[in-house]
Amino acid sequence: MKKVVEILAPAGSFESMKAAVAAGADAVYMGGSRFGARAFAENPEEDKLLEAIDYVHLHGKKLYLTVNTLMKEQEMGELYQYLLPYYRQGLDAAIVQDMGVFSFIRENFPDLAIHASTQMSTTGVYGAGILKSLGAERVVTAREISLKEIKQIHDNVDVEIESFVHGALCYCYSGQCLFSSLIGGRSGNRGRCAQTCRLPYEIKKDGKVIGKKEDRYVLSLKDLSTLDIIPDMIEAGVFSMKIEGRMKNPRYTAGVVSIYRKYTDLYLSQGREGYFVKEEDRKSLLDLFDRGGQTDGYYKKHNGRDMVVWKGKPAFRQGNQELYDYLDETYVEKQVKEPVRGQAFLEEGQSACLLLEAFGHEVTVVGDLVQQAQNQPMTEEKVRKQLDKTGNTPFYFESLEIHLNGNAFLPVQALNNLRRRGLEEIETAILNQFRRADRTEIADTEKVSKVDLKTAEEPTLTVSLERPDCLETAAIHPRVHRIYIDAAEFEPTKWKSYVEICHRNGKECMLTLPHIFRTRAEQFLDKYKKELKEASFDGFLIRSLEEVAYLKQKEIKGKMIFDFGMYGMNSEAQKLFLEMGADELTWPVELNNRELGKLRTPGELLIYGRLPMMVTAQCIHQGVEQCDKAPGLLMMKDRMGKEFPVRNHCTFCYNSIYNSTPVSLHGFTDGIKALAPTSLRLQFTIENKEQTRDVIKYFSEEFYQGQKKELPFDEFTRGHFKRGVE
Repeated sequence: MKKVVEILAPAGSFESMKAAVAAGADAVYMGGSRFGARAFAENPEEDKLLEAIDYVHLHGKKLYLTVNTLMKEQEMGELYQYLLPYYRQGLDAAIVQDMGVFSFIRENFPDLAIHASTQMSTTGVYGAGILKSLGAERVVTAREISLKEIKQIHDNVDVEIESFVHGALCYCYSGQCLFSSLIGGRSGNRGRCAQTCRLPYEIKKDGKVIGKKEDRYVLSLKDLSTLDIIPDMIEAGVFSMKIEGRMKNPRYTAGVVSIYRKYTDLYLSQGREGYFVKEEDRKSLLDLFDRGGQTDGYYKKHNGRDMVVWKGKPAFRQGNQELYDYLDETYVEKQVKEPVRGQAFLEEGQSACLLLEAFGHEVTVVGDLVQQAQNQPMTEEKVRKQLDKTGNTPFYFESLEIHLNGNAFLPVQALNNLRRRGLEEIETAILNQFRRADRTEIADTEKVSKVDLKTAEEPTLTVSLERPDCLETAAIHPRVHRIYIDAAEFEPTKWKSYVEICHRNGKECMLTLPHIFRTRAEQFLDKYKKELKEASFDGFLIRSLEEVAYLKQKEIKGKMIFDFGMYGMNSEAQKLFLEMGADELTWPVELNNRELGKLRTPGELLIYGRLPMMVTAQCIHQGVEQCDKAPGLLMMKDRMGKEFPVRNHCTFCYNSIYNSTPVSLHGFTDGIKALAPTSLRLQFTIENKEQTRDVIKYFSEEFYQGQKKELPFDEFTRGHFKRGVE
């Protein structure tokens, strides 16, 4: 059986959608007027998007709607009416990041396919398995995972795999970036990324600038281009080959789609033996867009300096006008038409009849009474000439049989009317197969009451640590109830002793699992499974779906506290997380205090700490120096003079880029108490023992004893507690 592979094209506008179809895309993904991760694209309004759904269906293609932003509580009430018209029209799938949206669609539109967005950071079998069990038909893999990891998903989870093959690469794992959000209030999780990764930065070590002077675009990655590894991707199990670029023009869409269509078909027809890439096609891709070179990404390597642009994009580049003109004429301005087979029956004294067949559908229309010719009877040539005028319809006659009988005559207007009605009816027949019946009922989410997580009268105090030398300091403070210790930084052979220190001082001890759970993390925990069980941690701070499934499959017991990166931005998401086994939740850091107050499930509130603005597969230490597998701390300085700590977590081989200043919610005691959180978290990353001690002392005295003293730190930010994000 011939293997089927989908070419999936970006469409930031109606014109780009048409260009994609003309160039050979099997499906397009578009955003509507709301809830899409490209808020600044020329996203169509409702009527135009409905027209787009019909357009692709008339040409045998599919349309997936991007509903891939995180949603606030008040927005969830608008989601049903937003989706309903597209659902009725025959929308093929919704691409989703928010687990609340996932749950909502599953309950209210059960026959609408759900594709789990790359924003979910799905990196392996465990996460893909959970999403499949929840109802996902397709998983869009994280851009950073390898072909080997993709094949493992393909071999172990019965789910469609969609992976990026061309276009921009984010420096951060998608869905894990708060950089734009914290710097300018424009959240990438809400489709408003300001692309702070494309700006220049200096890298400092021990106060001195390191690296080449001209290499300042340390976060700007080259664009992905996978022409050379298309056979590898298909053989690894990639079903849908996704092209990035909803912010780009129709010409770009047409050009990239046509080239990937060409080479995918080449492999499918000729195999590896007949597969080769022409240099002229590589050049065409660069001519369409070039931010500083291209890379085949992470599919065959974990990271690398050669994936980074390093230098600024040239201000001017000579365009390839010949290529542009060709693409415009061949695809962008082309009217795509589909074949129709027809038979016209014109018999004197009988009603005219037109039988049409297309896409497996047949219609018959009956017209005016065929008259007796007074002078010259109609000829087959004249009838064909008139019926062949399909004009601006989506059809052309592949074959047209004319059956004339007797001295037949029919006015031109009647022939035109017969053709018009016939083409309208075959179009309706094709589209009706996609239409869905109206849904008048909506699941009553108001029935979900505030979940009782056995909250105390006042919230407890928790401490998160990345530095082992700070553990004793946190453990001896009488107010601290729970301590999270980072699996990347705390030596596993000492886990048991760390837990004993906490328990001896009456504290719970939780192991903080990595932000990104991939093969290396699984191998690490498997290697130290004995130490993990013997340590008897009270539970785990969960940062990815992968970890939920891993702990359950390995039968590792303990509470599961979902971290803020799990994004319970609305009550639907929080409810689903509790159903998945979460014992406690951490409130999101992108909601303000008013929005937090609308959530129905109590949670832990971060009141101090540097937030990770990026979690990356790339390693700045490796890029500017070399990989020596030695964890360390660098500083990244921006144009405004702010310095952002960068830690390389070598245990799991990822970087965390932290905000230049910690979030601090001092002075908001009354407002915080009104929210009734279960606990308050102090999150320590680069702080030493003395700083850790002073911050714990300050917040315990201010919040629990009402004492206000001098702040133990000079700079701070309120994060989003007051302003929130758009």
